Amino acid sequence: MAASTSDGGSVKQSNNSTSEDTEPSTEEFCPGFKDVDAFVKHGLGAVVAATKASACLPQAGDEFDFYRSFPGFQDFCAIQGDRLLQTMSQLMQHYGCSSLMKDRNKLTGLEDRFDLVVESNDVVLEKVGIMLDEASGMNRSQPVMPTGYQPPKIVVSSWNRKVSRGAQTFCLLQAKNIQRPQLKFKEKVDNSNTPFVSKIFIKPNATKPLPSYFTNKHLQKERPEDLDVPAALADFIHQLRTQEFSHPYQYELDHLVMPQHLGHKPEPQVTFSWLLFFCKFIDTLEDLVALNEKLAKTTEFAVDLEHHSYRSFLGITCLMQISTREEDFIIDALELRSEMNVLNESFTDPTIIKVFHGADLDIEWLQKDFGVYVVNMFDTHQAARSLNLGRNSLDHLLKVFCDVDSNKRYQLADWRIRPLPGEMLQYAQADTHYLLYVYDRLRADLFDAANGQPSLVQVVWSKSKDLCLKKYVKPIFTEDSYMELYRKQKKSFNSQQLMAFRLLYSWRDKMAREEDESTGYVLPNHMMMKIAEELPKEPQGIVACCNPTPPLVRQQLNELHQLIKQAREIPLLKVSHAERAAPFGVWPQLSESTLFGPHDTSHVSESGFIELSSHGRSRHVLQTPDITFYLTILVSEGEDADNSGHLTVAQQKARNITDSFENPFRMYLPSKDIHISKNAKYDPSSKIYEISNQWKLQSLEQQQKEAQAKRQAHEQAKKARGT
Repeated sequence: MAASTSDGGSVKQSNNSTSEDTEPSTEEFCPGFKDVDAFVKHGLGAVVAATKASACLPQAGDEFDFYRSFPGFQDFCAIQGDRLLQTMSQLMQHYGCSSLMKDRNKLTGLEDRFDLVVESNDVVLEKVGIMLDEASGMNRSQPVMPTGYQPPKIVVSSWNRKVSRGAQTFCLLQAKNIQRPQLKFKEKVDNSNTPFVSKIFIKPNATKPLPSYFTNKHLQKERPEDLDVPAALADFIHQLRTQEFSHPYQYELDHLVMPQHLGHKPEPQVTFSWLLFFCKFIDTLEDLVALNEKLAKTTEFAVDLEHHSYRSFLGITCLMQISTREEDFIIDALELRSEMNVLNESFTDPTIIKVFHGADLDIEWLQKDFGVYVVNMFDTHQAARSLNLGRNSLDHLLKVFCDVDSNKRYQLADWRIRPLPGEMLQYAQADTHYLLYVYDRLRADLFDAANGQPSLVQVVWSKSKDLCLKKYVKPIFTEDSYMELYRKQKKSFNSQQLMAFRLLYSWRDKMAREEDESTGYVLPNHMMMKIAEELPKEPQGIVACCNPTPPLVRQQLNELHQLIKQAREIPLLKVSHAERAAPFGVWPQLSESTLFGPHDTSHVSESGFIELSSHGRSRHVLQTPDITFYLTILVSEGEDADNSGHLTVAQQKARNITDSFENPFRMYLPSKDIHISKNAKYDPSSKIYEISNQWKLQSLEQQQKEAQAKRQAHEQAKKARGT
């Protein structure tokens, strides 16, 4: 009895405890977290811990190969790699992405996995953007405002969450309704599909004078000798003519000698905390000129740039940070964009060392936006690589040499915000404040690593000089530009899908240049691939392929619908895996696999395919109800061209498509009359000389074939009359 009572009591107690445990769980945000704040704190802490742990792993190269020689390390990497792949697959499945991370081809497995991760990141970030907009009260269903309209008010909101350890605060800075800085530029951004021409027109510290082509802006715009040349070909001639002058300081850099003081081991100069330094914000021409005069009196200064690329086709340099041994400066590069070339006097002075960290892109941005060039540079990133420090990032160097924890929470902030918040100004100042001290410490370590000799310093200085010789190359659109992205996506498109992808890629490039937006803003890659793959028949289908729908896609929905209709009208051909790398201009032959797309050919018999002949090469075309013509009129060798007058509209369209693919120089020359300037035509070094010779040879061969065909036809006619 007592036992039963005891049992009953215990059961009752157990039930009560269960009810007490389950009751609060219904109020939890998710298992283990009572609200969103607790979940965010835990998540951010986990991300930070994982990032720090991954940063401590051996770097790729000799260091990793050394550790991998130990079987224990190799087995550990294999186990952890499988766990990571499994976790990533689960995350991808949760977001509805393709998650086949395993069982990939050994040769291309790494590329396939990387492409899957990139595609999944795009999807996740899009959903994050939607949720952030909804949380901030932004309704994406609102009508799209006209192009160029910008509300005057700028709203900057920051979202702060402290990690569970309380050691660091994360800040997600958002900016809404920013007035586009491009609208205030005195010199409009040149997004045309032409080669980049340097903005420099005055060359300080010159050993070799600047060619007259750069000093005369009127001459740069007018090219009378090319007026009778097609526009695309004139651009290539223009590029060839200015190629030897593409870097104005080529001669000075080729003859530059390493300064003598770099050949001696330095004594590092202690730098006080950036909190004790006054940072001057420069946004007027007078202050910029005064800064240039100060820099001209120094022997070295540190430089860094902040760039924005999402809402601009070529990108915009928004901020420049400069630090000397005594002062820090921040320059508003948006306000002083057209006056920044004043700094060329100090940046090209061969007696002054400019210290950068990872200057690969900085050198190009200075050329593109300001026409500023660098002579005599020392890149601390190259020095860290020469010392085999394992980690070459600036935050690692600051931690090692200065015991400073670099704050990277504003690294991806929108630097177009004006006025800049105090936190962003402090972040920008810290980027260059300690860089000169790091420069001293790295040089001392380079001497120690080379047994007191300046050999390693010479190597780093030479690599830095090579970076100064980098030339900004403007992205040029050609008819085959889409193929590079298509190959990376590892997709298998049929001819209609590939044509749609080609047209969408061309439309995106055109809109990005006209609206001065990045291609990712106009139409992200994964959305463009999905539209080309689905080939939607209605405009609503295009919208369904985009989540969320980009503003320019919604504005130009009818034009995109017409492009898809145009792609659906071409003959439906198979594209085999072996022919994926070939340009679209080369018509693919029949492959064994079924079509990848909306048209299923698994039920089509062999008689459903017809074989055509064109210029001695066989063509395989699929007969389906969707195809209104079969390209049966492709002319064979020697056929009289006058017969084209008897072709139907559909047949003539098919012939034009095929003929355009047969022309290997269609991107250089028009299809009808060809006018070539005499100066370029007879210049063996010009591109047009090569092209004209190719066309001349093709023309002679065609004339010989036609003459031979006519002779054969005449002989056959004589024999027929004789019989």
